Amino acid sequence: MRAARYDTHAVTDVRQPRPPRVSSGDTVGRAMTQLPRPAEPLRALVLHEQQLVVDLIRLTLNHGLFEVRAARSMVEAQTLLDEWGPHISVVDMDHDDSGAFLQRIGKSDVLARTLTPVLGLTRRGDLRTKLRAFDLGADDILTMPFSPEELLARVLVITRRSTRTERPLIPTIRLGEMEIDILNREIRAGTTVVHLSGIEQSLLYVLASRSGRIVSREEILDSVWGVDFVAESNVVDRHVRSLRVKLHDNYRRPRFIATIPGQGYRFVPTFSGGSWTAVTAETAVTAETAVTAETAAVEALTH
Repeated sequence: MRAARYDTHAVTDVRQPRPPRVSSGDTVGRAMTQLPRPAEPLRALVLHEQQLVVDLIRLTLNHGLFEVRAARSMVEAQTLLDEWGPHISVVDMDHDDSGAFLQRIGKSDVLARTLTPVLGLTRRGDLRTKLRAFDLGADDILTMPFSPEELLARVLVITRRSTRTERPLIPTIRLGEMEIDILNREIRAGTTVVHLSGIEQSLLYVLASRSGRIVSREEILDSVWGVDFVAESNVVDRHVRSLRVKLHDNYRRPRFIATIPGQGYRFVPTFSGGSWTAVTAETAVTAETAVTAETAAVEALTH
């Protein structure tokens, strides 16, 4: 993805919005919300029980000027719908309350559309699951684990149609002194640019979304590769090491990603300097040998 363009032909499963059909006796909050001005943040409601997924969505939607609030249950979602009036809802279709939630906002009737379009998330990517989501009224469906750039693209397409406004896209966000370019899969610090693979970008977003908090290897594996992925025991550690090499990050004195023995990893954006080329000669020389030492340490912990 090289340009900040999301045309509708590049995104599958996105349904055209239907005109609202509201009966005169309908008093369940189905009136259209006032359309936002382009510069105003949009409100995104997330119905999901996993905090890591919520944090990942929140960080990703920073690129589109969204304010994100989360609900873990139908009761919490009901309150947000009534009092907050979200412009879009991102719903875990595997959640026990997903059907009730869609019914609450008038999505159970295939011919009706309310003010809040829905992007459904599911871990089951089979056709039957997707058709059920559309039958319940979801506007689009995204299989988990998802890449941050695809989530952003689908949300922008849906809200552009529902609000009839072109939403601003912020290709880069800043974390400490690190700038992340979601479109070009690049990290910048000063004049230095580091290119990431798709897996490395997803891994970085998972860690950064929980900045300062520990993310276990199991949580990383689930969020990046999926629960059904059969992997060798050190697949997470190998990709973290690859990311560290690109960032010139010595695991003994981490500036970005710290290893918490026996627990996982923690994102610690404490880098100070003009660019990655400004690291000391000692750090640059020892980066590769530190990776080798870390490999032995991790294998000792995981075997």
